[in-house]
Amino acid sequence: MFIRTESFQQYVRCFPAVTCYIFLMMIVFVLTLFPSFLGNIIHYGTGVNLYIADGQWWRLLTPTFLHYSFTHILFNGFSLAIFGPTLEKTLGSIKFALFFLLTGTIANIATFFLTPLTFIHTGASGAIFGILGFFLYMARFRKHLLSKNEIHTIYTLTGIAVIMTFIQPNINIVAHIGGLLAGVILAPLFWRK
Repeated sequence: MFIRTESFQQYVRCFPAVTCYIFLMMIVFVLTLFPSFLGNIIHYGTGVNLYIADGQWWRLLTPTFLHYSFTHILFNGFSLAIFGPTLEKTLGSIKFALFFLLTGTIANIATFFLTPLTFIHTGASGAIFGILGFFLYMARFRKHLLSKNEIHTIYTLTGIAVIMTFIQPNINIVAHIGGLLAGVILAPLFWRK
């Protein structure tokens, strides 16, 4: 289910939305390394609750594409590269792209409402947890479409991801859980046979 055997060219051709999101996150990350060029991307794109409350609503979307460190983007990019293709194949590229944006934005909205005004956040993990939420919905409500091994894999990966959310330092717990719930709730709206 989550094992990738495609060549790089096949992967790009078969999963254009996932590829575009990963590429966009990488480009934005590289640009943030050059403060004299576009370093203000971090300043104007980071999710800062105080600024959102002041009317800078674009910060509910832009944090999904920003990452503070190489390990941060590496982990999120890898997770998207592994989990995204199965969902893009299931939904189609346009629906997948919209689902990713919606779950990421909902995770950021939850962060805005449930964390202090001084809270600052970046990262695509809310949207990635949205993808896990979709699979969790499938494992629970469309289990006849999955093998027992796939259902077990989904439950195990989701369980590990949630546990790690509470163990790892500097994690936006609200975004992870918000993204996961958004994925479960939105899944039936996006599902197609």
